[in-house]
Amino acid sequence: MMARAVLKNHCWAGSKRRQPKLKLIMLVRFGKTRGEKCRIACSAMTLPEVLISIVILVTIMGGVICGYVQANRMAEYSSMSLAAQSAASQGAEQAIAARWDASSLNTNVGPGQDDELGCVTNWLASGTNPDYLDIPVSGAAIAVSNYVTITLASTNPPLRQILSVAVWTFPLTGQTYTNTVITLRAPDQQ
Repeated sequence: MMARAVLKNHCWAGSKRRQPKLKLIMLVRFGKTRGEKCRIACSAMTLPEVLISIVILVTIMGGVICGYVQANRMAEYSSMSLAAQSAASQGAEQAIAARWDASSLNTNVGPGQDDELGCVTNWLASGTNPDYLDIPVSGAAIAVSNYVTITLASTNPPLRQILSVAVWTFPLTGQTYTNTVITLRAPDQQ
């Protein structure tokens, strides 16, 4: 009601008295006036309101989609990293399981001997055949190389350090990652 009164005081609406010419800036109608039906457009939204709501909707939908894609990417990376860590652990376990009898006088080194690994070795745990990450994938399998290095850590008491490194490539970025396991091993007890 107040807005209608303000507009009536400032706008000339065709009375017979001579009024100074005023520019009609805005005409606002509230509700029904003298038997007219309220226009349907009174309850509608304007074009700028619709466009702003569409922009907000698109921004939110884009954020949701980007969040889903990033969560999927992180889950995929986590599964591959865990599989590579498992491959590195397998290489270390193979070296730990090898026979090493420090009290033996036999100095031969190799499979079937008292010392199967030797003091300083660097070998590929999977041999010449490529190894693959143990994860379900569609498409090409992800290759992993597992390098095992054994060094003499101490002579008294006799200890060897076993270092197992799994090298793999994340397919979405092409970046190479390494997972490492380090442990110490004492000789076999007789």
